[in-house]
Amino acid sequence: MEELRLPWNNRDGILYGGVIAIITATIMCEFNLCRTMGGMTVETIIMGLATVPLLVVIVMLLMTFIVGRVADMFVRRFTMPGDSFYTKIVFNIIACVLMMSMIMTVVGPTVGHLMEGVLTADPIFAWPGNWPVNFCVAFWVEMLVAQPAARYVMKQRHIRVLKSTGARA
Repeated sequence: MEELRLPWNNRDGILYGGVIAIITATIMCEFNLCRTMGGMTVETIIMGLATVPLLVVIVMLLMTFIVGRVADMFVRRFTMPGDSFYTKIVFNIIACVLMMSMIMTVVGPTVGHLMEGVLTADPIFAWPGNWPVNFCVAFWVEMLVAQPAARYVMKQRHIRVLKSTGARA
């Protein structure tokens, strides 16, 4: 039987990735806005929520075409076939968060600036100071919130599917 907590097909993969992308993009966007704009205000929350849909699309595209594929290679390279589910998940999270945080530390602020009608190189110059913080926060967001939520959604979906087909979970 397939693992209930992971996607079984492309449709599941979109749902799984979407849950992770929405949670992570929202938290990281709001975190970075609050950090750079001096705290959490109604203005920063609204600005972040306006930016999140575009960031989710960018994250989903990056995960599908670049980051997800490289992370799969990383997991296969550094884990053994008999390794536990959680070992593979942790290696996947490390690879994905490492790459996504590196990319999104530049892309996120650039999208924000472009939405304000400004093109600036500031995100590139700020990258060395911002990336370590973003990696650390994104890692724990993935480990403690986004991945468990996505696995819960998958498990519930697969249990419903199995019940409707009369199979056992």
